[in-house]
Amino acid sequence: MADPGTDSVLPPIQSPCVSRCEIDPVIGLCEGCARSLDEIAQWGSATPAWRAAIMAALPGRRVRGNPPA
Repeated sequence: MADPGTDSVLPPIQSPCVSRCEIDPVIGLCEGCARSLDEIAQWGSATPAWRAAIMAALPGRRVRGNPPA
């Protein structure tokens, strides 16, 4: 069994959350982080690759107000 102070500690999950949680009713994205409700709900259990893809898409969403693909 791994020592709780070493190998079993997982790195923190990077999140785009800025604590301004309000969903825009027109485009369906959070006004703070630009994620959809589904993306927010799945974030903690999603794969690193999935989270990385969402993180890469966020700047374009913020600029254009585009909904997720």
